[in-house]
Amino acid sequence: MSWLNFLKHKPSLLKHQFGRGINANLADNEENLYDRSTLAFENQNILQAYEYYFKSLINFSNDKSNNNIIINKTKKRLNFELYQGSARVSGYVTQEHLYAEAILTKKANTHVALKRYILERNYQLTYANYFTDDTYIKLKLYLDNITMNPQKIFYPLRELVLNADFDKEYMRSEFSNVILEDIQHLENINEDELQIKYNFLQDWINELENKISTLPSNDNAGMQSFLYLNILFKIDYLIVPKYEIYQKINKRVQSYFNNENVSSEAKNEELKLYIYKLQNMEFKDFRKKFYTSKYTYNPVEKTSQEEITNFINESLIKIRWYKNNRYNQIIETLYIYISFYILYNYGVNTVIKSLLHTLVEVYNPKYFKSLSYETLYDIEKKDFCKKLIISRVDGAIKAYQNRFKSLELFGNKLNFSSLNEFSNSYYLQINELNFEEI
Repeated sequence: MSWLNFLKHKPSLLKHQFGRGINANLADNEENLYDRSTLAFENQNILQAYEYYFKSLINFSNDKSNNNIIINKTKKRLNFELYQGSARVSGYVTQEHLYAEAILTKKANTHVALKRYILERNYQLTYANYFTDDTYIKLKLYLDNITMNPQKIFYPLRELVLNADFDKEYMRSEFSNVILEDIQHLENINEDELQIKYNFLQDWINELENKISTLPSNDNAGMQSFLYLNILFKIDYLIVPKYEIYQKINKRVQSYFNNENVSSEAKNEELKLYIYKLQNMEFKDFRKKFYTSKYTYNPVEKTSQEEITNFINESLIKIRWYKNNRYNQIIETLYIYISFYILYNYGVNTVIKSLLHTLVEVYNPKYFKSLSYETLYDIEKKDFCKKLIISRVDGAIKAYQNRFKSLELFGNKLNFSSLNEFSNSYYLQINELNFEEI
């Protein structure tokens, strides 16, 4: 069984990008292509092996190839292009080796701070490294094909691709005078959609302010943290900003969880200041932080089901504590925070991702309606669209029951008496899912 299968998507009705993963489908014969690649490597048929491997990574939208990987094979050489967000990786394969590179910016644009950053990045990378030619700063990869197989390709190529994309966005964010090169493949987002995203960003921050004002006047740092982190996760998953907004959110989230020597109050203040900075951003600046592109690799490593289950259980214990102490104003936020946290931090399989996305839709019906999706929950009437929710839940599971024989449908087991009870039952059922392959 191919270890890449956790990335595999069944056909999706999503018309927009949500989160940092790949919102597309791998080919139905992905596993077969991977296995054929393995066999070709064993037989030292190197070019054919790479062709099978690259084809296994091509993804599709509505059964149409996204052309995230383009290959051209001759008798002695295979040329390829691979796309990941802001990065276009080009390269070739011969019987002896693979070479790949991504152009970031022109050599003439470099200054001391950028050169220092690039040198530091070379020490952090395992397989790829930066260099300059007569014109450009590039990230490159060289692999010897003597003992190659698909697993040995995956990690080096993934490192090159993900870091080329990340560093291009980072350079755009941190070095304002740097002009990114080789980004002709990026497409602009519709202006109407950007306006919708901007308006909802403003609404969410206003709602946040109102929610903060309802918290008890003392000992509320923990609740404030959940509120601030939740909106940042929400912005990242639903609005999906690029460049400096993404970089700044990521930096503040990492700082919050990694800096143990700073008080919760100080961390909250840093989060709050950035959130209000986003609120004050004018639309003309906001609209420059977005693009659409093709993606080949998920940015987060696969997370075990046990780790996800443990996080959900620990979170539900916290929710019970807040309930018992009658901090009811934070409960709803805590329930959706679980989904946003997992989607931001964990590499989840397709079933879990689809289920969590459905819950996100339940909690954000106005936003999804504005993007022309069906409404799963009526906030004013506090009424669920039960049939559609059950169909979504069971559909996500059915698609994988042939592979995971112990997966059981749970749409009819959900508690629709209230949003909180629904959420609690939803997470409990997710924890019961059995992904053991028989």
